[in-house]
Amino acid sequence: MIRIEGVSHRIGAAPILHDIDLTLPRGKLIALIGPNGAGKSTLLRLVARLEPLQAGRIEIDGLDLATTPTERLALTMAVMGQQTHVASRLRVAELVGFGRWPHHHGRPRAADRAAVEAALEAFGLAPLRNRFLDEISGGQAQRAHLAMTFAQGTDWLLLDEPLNNLDMAHSRALMARLADLVRGSGRSVVTVVHEVNYAAAWADHVVAMKGGRVVAEGPPETVLTEPVLSALYDTPVEVMRHDDRPLVLHHHWHDQLGTPLPVRTDTDRPTLH
Repeated sequence: MIRIEGVSHRIGAAPILHDIDLTLPRGKLIALIGPNGAGKSTLLRLVARLEPLQAGRIEIDGLDLATTPTERLALTMAVMGQQTHVASRLRVAELVGFGRWPHHHGRPRAADRAAVEAALEAFGLAPLRNRFLDEISGGQAQRAHLAMTFAQGTDWLLLDEPLNNLDMAHSRALMARLADLVRGSGRSVVTVVHEVNYAAAWADHVVAMKGGRVVAEGPPETVLTEPVLSALYDTPVEVMRHDDRPLVLHHHWHDQLGTPLPVRTDTDRPTLH
């Protein structure tokens, strides 16, 4: 499990996280949800050790992130952040192959090559294996970075908004792949998602954050409720059931249909100095 104790974080004078205490269970697909600026990505980056820990303690499967060597952590967790631009002119298969570096340190074996091939197939990238990254679409490049993370073969995958740039079909396919990974092999996934229905449809455990704090956590049925989500996003939300899972209706509120938009007058406009 991932144990987070008393974690706070600031950027300059601005507080981002406030005394987070949280346990993320093993063998689950865990979704971090919440409005912009809630602290989801910051928390994930601290767990991934992409940001220095300022206060508190984080353990992953009993390993203290503050003292465990990077080489050991790279065999325990694989990380994909929001920024995935690669300056070097790499082919897709070469990028995916970097996921095996913690295992072979530059001397790949048959098992490493097999893992790369499996990752290319899993993300529909085999036909693109010899294409350069600057010759494929943004969505295809996103899948290539996901395949690299997948190829690392760790017990934990930490993914920051992995659905960015993916169309509807590939977003659904990715969530299905992550769910299969968890339920088929017992691996664990922590992912930041903005569209709550992906969490509703696929997650085993949901952590809702707002203002740098955890406001709710647990199974989707207990977190993805109308009171919790309406308060979380400061907007009315309806929740229904589909295939025995929550279905969140947030694109409009039925009582507001036909309500005219407010008209801005000159007195409403701010004065610029």
